[in-house]
Amino acid sequence: MGWWRERVVPGLADRSLRGHEIGGLRAEVCAGLDGVVLELGFGGGLNLRFLPDAVTRVDAVEPADRGWALSERRREREAARVTVERVGLDGQRLEADDASYDHVLCTFTLCTIPDPALALAEVRRVLRPGGSFRFLEHGLAPEPRTARWQRRLDPLQRRVAGGCHLTRDVPALLAATGLPPSEVTAGYLTRARSPWTYGYRGRSVRG
Repeated sequence: MGWWRERVVPGLADRSLRGHEIGGLRAEVCAGLDGVVLELGFGGGLNLRFLPDAVTRVDAVEPADRGWALSERRREREAARVTVERVGLDGQRLEADDASYDHVLCTFTLCTIPDPALALAEVRRVLRPGGSFRFLEHGLAPEPRTARWQRRLDPLQRRVAGGCHLTRDVPALLAATGLPPSEVTAGYLTRARSPWTYGYRGRSVRG
């Protein structure tokens, strides 16, 4: 499964998460970012085109070499506008000083991090006071029927999708780690209503 997770899953994620509908949500979550941004789960760099010109640098945390390679063309295309540097492999242990980032960006990543609470505690640590955590994540639906299917499918999803969970309660995770959302929109992320498409987007502000 190591080969599948390292070589295949990044490509599948890149293809499935770059559509027009998801792109519109990425643009919404990235709006208003500025300064120095840390991105957890950089992947193929699908957020780069949506970053405002006010963003001066992106520090990327990306565990998969294949994911980083997929982003090369996008990084080259945006190089004149924003500097991107790979700074780590593990969102649970950030190699950064306290209060060193203006914002942290996280899209379709909390589902896969083994200990999301630990990662969010690190996010809070590295955010400057008043800085924001921007998120776009799929997760547990409040609708009983969808949630039942998510729980049934979760073991298979984790196996074939590199540890991805369908049942993480994103707002509850944020609240429990001291980053309660100041803005959150919940609902199906695409017109297709399925166990895979319910999610959350919004922001938390570091107090």
